[in-house]
Amino acid sequence: MIILLTGGTGYIGSHTAIAAIAAGHQVVLYDNLSNSHAQVIEKMHTITHQKIPFVQGDVLNTELLYKTLVEYKIDAVIHLAGLKSVKDSSEYPINYYHNNVSGTISLLQAMSRAGVKKLVFSSSATVYGEPQYLPYDENHPTTPINVYGRTKLQIEEVLRDLVDSDSTWRILALRYFNPVGAHASGLIGENPQGIPNNLMPYVAQVAAKELPILHIFGDDYATKDGTGERDYIHVMDLAEGHTAAIDYLINHEGFRCINLGTGSAFSVLDLVKSFEHVLGSKIPYQISPRRHGDLPKYFADASLAHELLNWKAHRSLLDMCHTTWIFKKNSKKGS
Repeated sequence: MIILLTGGTGYIGSHTAIAAIAAGHQVVLYDNLSNSHAQVIEKMHTITHQKIPFVQGDVLNTELLYKTLVEYKIDAVIHLAGLKSVKDSSEYPINYYHNNVSGTISLLQAMSRAGVKKLVFSSSATVYGEPQYLPYDENHPTTPINVYGRTKLQIEEVLRDLVDSDSTWRILALRYFNPVGAHASGLIGENPQGIPNNLMPYVAQVAAKELPILHIFGDDYATKDGTGERDYIHVMDLAEGHTAAIDYLINHEGFRCINLGTGSAFSVLDLVKSFEHVLGSKIPYQISPRRHGDLPKYFADASLAHELLNWKAHRSLLDMCHTTWIFKKNSKKGS
């Protein structure tokens, strides 16, 4: 199958492309490079031993999307392009609704015109909001508490309405939990521009002495050690979930939302200790006040993904820290 990946040079997109090629698919990358680097394409070539077509473009450019779908004879799309900072979404809500929601509508218009009706959408566990029970399953109420989560939920609603109006569409929305880690080669990984918003790359920068200290926001939550607990999933497990989703769409119609997580919660201190084990030295940290909007604990019920997609996360927290550090060391050598 020939798959178009929007946001294909980003963190999740690049790993998903690698997984899709390993599964025997052909991929085409589509990205505006607003939050990624063109150099990642050469690294993907090195990993896969093949040239991967790349189109530089924005998802709001419906005409370019249509031309790309037709020119490369695309069979299915994995839609990963989108703005993703929870903090920035509160400061720039119009940008987020325009890029995420309008960008998806632009893609759907291009796909409809090209007759491409298989889509895997990158959604998020943020659609659930405050947990009414744990683990989150796909039937949990969706009441997101930030703009980013609301854009994801609005897109899910658009997709559901689209399938209700035209049963020939086949769409899966994958609700991610917390992707971390890097490809085992150490060539690609999470490489945010500026100071990271996410925990793992921040820890890696402290470990590399690029940042002086890790701030842990709150140690008085009702969790095992007082720090927040999250469902961290290795990015390659997540990537392989996308290829399983593509395979599912070949034989199944309709629209479904499916969690991609490990089903386990690790605390901030769990992650720090695992990274220290990999590093062989201590990570300096200090406890800071809680951040507004942070949840004490959340994790996935991932049983539906196992049932429908025959997929299950299997890489450990130690794997996540180890591959992150390999990538970080490689990045420093190349800087």
